[in-house]
Amino acid sequence: MQKLTASNIVSYIDHLDKNTAYSYINSKNKGQIRVTSVDHPEGPIRIKRWIPGKGETYSTAKEESISIEMIWRVANAFSIGKPINFDRVLGGSYNTRSVLEALLAHTPQFYFCYPGRMENLGGLSTIQRGHKHLIWLPEKPHALGILQKHDSDIIISEVPQSDAYYDTLATPSDSSPEIDIDIKRRHAQIQIALYFIGKQLNFRTWIAQNDKGILYNNKKIGEFEGVISRLQDERLLTAYQDAAHAALLIDCIWFKNGSLMPAVMEVEHSTGVTSGLTRMKNFKDKFIPLQNVRYVIVASDEDREKVFREATKPQFKDLDTKYFPYSAVEELYALCQRRKIKGVTEEFLDCYMESVLSA
Repeated sequence: MQKLTASNIVSYIDHLDKNTAYSYINSKNKGQIRVTSVDHPEGPIRIKRWIPGKGETYSTAKEESISIEMIWRVANAFSIGKPINFDRVLGGSYNTRSVLEALLAHTPQFYFCYPGRMENLGGLSTIQRGHKHLIWLPEKPHALGILQKHDSDIIISEVPQSDAYYDTLATPSDSSPEIDIDIKRRHAQIQIALYFIGKQLNFRTWIAQNDKGILYNNKKIGEFEGVISRLQDERLLTAYQDAAHAALLIDCIWFKNGSLMPAVMEVEHSTGVTSGLTRMKNFKDKFIPLQNVRYVIVASDEDREKVFREATKPQFKDLDTKYFPYSAVEELYALCQRRKIKGVTEEFLDCYMESVLSA
């Protein structure tokens, strides 16, 4: 079966006239979009968007990027003749998702459609008008640069997407008062998710010393099963006390079987990425060279470009940094919640992370 790739999507969109403004599929959105440049083979795609009715113009609009990761996630979701919902595929992440959807719909192989939606209430099934989807029909191309609706009798069952659920959570009262409570809470949620992912994969977890007081379901995370109480006593680090000291404030470290360290992770929700990279670099420089350690920046999907810009600076290149977007963290966390996965190797994690240097 024909498989869509990120390079296909990039190539299709690059064929759009860069001097033409394109509209959104939803006619209520009066915004305009223009492609400014495209990086081959897999992106990013750079665009400008503006709303003429608000007095905005192309010349005053800021340039934005559609990331490689976002393009790949969309490419992987498509199968010939099967409609996809962009919001569902992307989990509501990425503020340019409707832009990518609109641009793709202006290319010959893609149509927008409204498949019927199966609804079940009280055991009675009915078919309702569905939500907007995109469908890939490579054998039935339409003209370049136009939006084309596809009418079909396709019926879908809209099973809710996998969501990550967090129970009662409170951040330590001694946290820096200048940091907004919502930022602290989001940072803590991601740490919680990383802990539970690690637990499901049979890893023991170090949580930053100053975050051990996070309350989750009325229990300090530092008291959870598998959370390391003293990093200095961890077998891998007993001979490297300087390294252990350097790692005390690293947000999350996974250990396996006393001899492996699958990942060293810094969660960067609001602070500059450089601080996390510097902390991991300081730890790595004081530690024995160890194979298969992933040095990971965990950050929001919108911060991808910032992560890549900082992590590729010369002083951080030997970290071979991985980028673990929030959407991927919560996708994996939700999978652990639902399926209680087991028996997979730590290489399974690589499916959810993106290597900065090889992007």
